[in-house]
Amino acid sequence: MTQQQMPLGPVMLDVVGTALSEEDLRRIRHPLTGGVILFARNYQNRAQLVALCDAIHAARPGVLIAVDHEGGRVQRFRSDGFTRLPAMRRLGELWDEDVLQACKAATALGYVLAAELRACGVDLSFTPVLDLDHGQSEVIGDRAFHRDPRVVTLLAKSVNHGLLEAGMANCGKHFPGHGFVAADSHVAIPVDERDPKDILKDDAAPYGWLGMNLSAVMPAHVIYPKFDKHPAGFSKKWLSLLRRELGFEGVIFSDDLSMEGASVAGSVVQGAHAALKAGCDMVLVCNSPDKADQLLDGLDPSVAIDAHRSAARIAALVPASAARNWDALQADPVYKAACKLVRSLG
Repeated sequence: MTQQQMPLGPVMLDVVGTALSEEDLRRIRHPLTGGVILFARNYQNRAQLVALCDAIHAARPGVLIAVDHEGGRVQRFRSDGFTRLPAMRRLGELWDEDVLQACKAATALGYVLAAELRACGVDLSFTPVLDLDHGQSEVIGDRAFHRDPRVVTLLAKSVNHGLLEAGMANCGKHFPGHGFVAADSHVAIPVDERDPKDILKDDAAPYGWLGMNLSAVMPAHVIYPKFDKHPAGFSKKWLSLLRRELGFEGVIFSDDLSMEGASVAGSVVQGAHAALKAGCDMVLVCNSPDKADQLLDGLDPSVAIDAHRSAARIAALVPASAARNWDALQADPVYKAACKLVRSLG
């Protein structure tokens, strides 16, 4: 089997700097690698980003290049022409003033977000956040659209439509909901003590309502002890509910296995095995080359529920259409109108 024909593996990892090192290339070419996630440290300017993405795709044809690029404080690329995207709460505020204008703005935001990333070689943004704004979580905060799950659902649907217009899939996060707990799963192990019925009726409702509109889902590194002792991303009970009761057929990504919220699962290899056994299709390890090496050396992909099906799901996230380059995008009247609307949000 040639490199071109190799199925995508279940590991998404990052790269160290703004250009690929030999160590980066070795990891990207590993048979278990299926994705690369970029961060602000990987960005200097658009030309450098295009060159980096080209080099990643050349090293592993078909690999999925992703980024957390939501808007507000979570936007990795902000200079050299990238449109400054507002936090999603701004769309929720607009909804309270004008429902139809909010939906229109959400579609424009999704389109601008995706079109600019795709023009530089990025395949997927981990967006939209579907967490509810309970007013308690600093790590979620203004990343959430609204407190009302119905508003979250309809604004997310509009963002997803904009993404799709630019040829990009989407990823709803953090299932079944990270907005109620105050603790940040990057540095702590959050616990949500609510009754699961309340969580399903409220926080998790957008996942069921969005249905086929969701391409991928990322579970939370949060423990919901009245439902399961394991964090959602390591919980077969939660991920089976997502698949069977909510009917989700897309990709399930683990959240970063290097985060404190994942430490309950043990080492990075143990965490990956637990996530794959629970039903994740792809596991992420970020900001730790040593842990990435441990994972590539120690992962047993046979623990996955259905590795072949997972590889097919992941491959389906790779854009099927060619992206326009940056100059062509700037001349597009649809893009220009969308940018004007997004910038008007402040």
